[in-house]
Amino acid sequence: MKLQAYEHKTQYYETDQMGIIHHSNYIRWFEEARTDLMRQMGIGYEEMEEQGIISPVLSVTCEYKSMSHFGDTVLIIPILKYYNGIKMTIEYSVTDKETGELRCVGETRHCFLNRDGKPVSLKKVYLEMDEMFQKALPQKED
Repeated sequence: MKLQAYEHKTQYYETDQMGIIHHSNYIRWFEEARTDLMRQMGIGYEEMEEQGIISPVLSVTCEYKSMSHFGDTVLIIPILKYYNGIKMTIEYSVTDKETGELRCVGETRHCFLNRDGKPVSLKKVYLEMDEMFQKALPQKED
C-alpha cells in the first residue's frame, strides 16, 4: 500500500521563547500524521469510534535531530511497524520539506479497546478493520 507523507506548516504559536518549535509539538504532529495514516488506510478514527473501538497511546518516544522554525513545512512519515490485532506500533520521521533535513524520529505504541475499556482483537471481532491494518504493514522482502 502506497501512503502519502503528512505535511504540516509550522505555526508561530508552536514556537518557544528561543524562536524554535517547542519539542512538545512534535508529539502533536505524530498524532496528526497517525490519524491521516489511518484515513489513507480506509479507517478513520471517527469510524473506529463509531464501531466502538478506541486506540489509546501506550507510550511515545521522540529523538530530536535538528530544529524546526516558524514558517517551515515538515513532512511526517508514519510507518505501521507492528500490528497483531490487539496492539500496534507506528514509527515516525519528520523531515524539512525544502531541505530534506531530518528533524526527529519517534514511535508510538497503541492498543485497541472496546467502549468498556476492555482489550479487543480486531482479528477476531473486526475482520474488515484487521484487513486494512494488515495491508498497511510494510511488505517483507524475500
